[in-house]
Amino acid sequence: MKKIAVIGFGAASIGYVNELKNKNFELHIFERSKDIISSSLSGIRSDGKIFISSEMGGKLDLNLDIQRNIVDFYLDKSEVPEDKIEHGFSFQSKKEGYYKDFYMKGFQPVNSEFYHIGTDYLKNVMKNIYDDLSNRSNVIFHFNSKIINVEAVNDEVKITHVNKENKEFNDIFDKAVIGVGRSGHKLVQNIKKRHPKISLSSNSVDLGIRFELPNHIVDDLNREMYEFKVKMETKTGYNVRTFCNNPSGYVTLERYNENEFVTVNGHSKVRSKTDNTNFAILVTHTFTEPFNDPIGYGTHIAKLSNILAGGKKVTLQKYSDFKNERRTKQIGRVTPTLPSENYILGDLNLVFPSKTKESIIHFLEILNEVVPGVTAPDNLLYGVEVKFYSNMLDNSYFKNIKFIGDCSGWSRSITYATGHGILEARKETE
Repeated sequence: MKKIAVIGFGAASIGYVNELKNKNFELHIFERSKDIISSSLSGIRSDGKIFISSEMGGKLDLNLDIQRNIVDFYLDKSEVPEDKIEHGFSFQSKKEGYYKDFYMKGFQPVNSEFYHIGTDYLKNVMKNIYDDLSNRSNVIFHFNSKIINVEAVNDEVKITHVNKENKEFNDIFDKAVIGVGRSGHKLVQNIKKRHPKISLSSNSVDLGIRFELPNHIVDDLNREMYEFKVKMETKTGYNVRTFCNNPSGYVTLERYNENEFVTVNGHSKVRSKTDNTNFAILVTHTFTEPFNDPIGYGTHIAKLSNILAGGKKVTLQKYSDFKNERRTKQIGRVTPTLPSENYILGDLNLVFPSKTKESIIHFLEILNEVVPGVTAPDNLLYGVEVKFYSNMLDNSYFKNIKFIGDCSGWSRSITYATGHGILEARKETE
C-alpha cells in the first residue's frame, strides 16, 4: 500500500484525500492545529462562500461540472437547511441592469454563481468531513504536528515534524502532498530556497482595505446580485478589484502564522444580520526580478499596520479622512461591526505606499458614479486586508513531492483549491 503524507488540512487536501479515501493508499494527514475545528481551512472557518465560475479562482483548467460537484459536496456537509442556503449570481446578464452601468465606467464585471454557507454553519462542514475520513482505517490524522522540513531522498520523502512538546520526529513516505494554503508560506519558502528552479514565476500580492457602509446605499446592487465583483485598471496602472461582498455582514480579524500578525476580513451569517455591508478593495502588486518574495512584502505591510495600531489590531478610518490624509479621531454615522477591542482609530496613509492609496481612492470615486453614496465621508475603511498568492510552482520538478491549492500559486479559492487536490489525486490512479 502506497504511503502518502498530506501536509495541511485545507480545501486542497480535502479534495485530494476525499478522492483517494476508497483507494489502496495509506494517507497520513499532518495538521499543525490542535483539532479539526482549528485546522487551516480559513475560508471554511469564516463565511464559507463558494462559487462556480470560469472567470475567477485560479489558473487551473477546472471544468464547470467538477466545480458544481465540489459545491454540492460542501453544501451537503454543511447541513444548512435548503431554504436557508443563500444563492445568487454576479452579473448574470450582460444585457441589462448593473452590467452596462459598470462597463460604461471602465469596470470589468466578473460573472460567477455563488453559494453561501454562513459562518454559523461552518463547524458542521469540518466536523462532518473529519468524521467521514477519520472512521476509515487508511486515513490517519496527526494533529499538533508542525512540519519542519520536507526532503526528497532517492525515491522516498523524509518528513521532519515536531509535536506540541517540541519533540522531533522523522518519518519516511512514498510521497508527500503539500496543501498548506497561504498560511504555510514559511515551509514552502524554505523548499524554494533549496530548489529555486521550482518557481515558475514571481507572483503577486493584493493589498487593500475592508470597506464598510450602510446597507441602504447598496440595497439595489445587493438585490440584483448576491455578490458584485468588478475590477479595473486605475490611473496608477495598478489593477484593483472588489472581493468578498457581505450584505448585512460583519468585519472580522484574520490571524496568520499562529497569531504572528493580523489582517482584516469580512464574513456573514445565516441567522444573524447587521445594518451594514462590507467588501474588500484590493490592489494587485506584481513584482519583477530580482525581488521574489511577494508574501514577505505583504507580511511586512500587515505587521507595520499592527505596530501602528499598538498590537494585534487593525486601523479604522473614515473615508474622508483617508482621502484628505487626516487621522480619524471619531467615527460618524456608520457603526463599526468589528468589536472596538480589535481596532484603533488612526491613519492608513502611514501604512500604504502612495500609489496603493491613490489606486484605492480612484477606484472608489469611479465606483461612486455607479453606486452613489459609496464615497460618503463617514463610510469606513479597515486596514490592512492582504491576499497572499504563492509563486506558481512546477509540480513536475519533484517526482514524489507535489504542491496543491493556494500554496502552489495555481488556485485562489475554496473551489479551485479543492479542485486542484482532486486533479492531483486522479493522477495516482491513471
